[in-house]
Amino acid sequence: MDEQPGVSDQYRTSSPWPVIVVLGFVCSELGLLFNVFPVAVGGLLLLVAAVAGIVQESGYADRPWNLLAGLGCVLVVLGGILTVTQLAAVTPEALVAVVREPNGIVARGVAVVVAGVVALVVGAGGRYVESEPY
Repeated sequence: MDEQPGVSDQYRTSSPWPVIVVLGFVCSELGLLFNVFPVAVGGLLLLVAAVAGIVQESGYADRPWNLLAGLGCVLVVLGGILTVTQLAAVTPEALVAVVREPNGIVARGVAVVVAGVVALVVGAGGRYVESEPY
């Protein structure tokens, strides 16, 4: 009789990525909901990095860097749209006024833009610092 029926070396172990995706989603939503800038940026970065990791692990991509840069671009565009729609006019004076007294929605948009820029930079530079050539 087998001590572990149904368990074999041919089966892969479970992936940690779903838990990381959920953690990133929860942190980003809580950070954006309560307007906590570091939590929102960190949660969004964790979310997009985990999605890129899942795609690589499942075999749809050889390296995660292009997808990470692409998701960073998406965050920059979405955050930019969220920020610009809350301004009366897109002028330097309006931007300075928002920086001096930030609107809650504008601050959330800026958090999304910052997370997108960081993901874009890491995705663009990641392929150059990777030690193993593919």
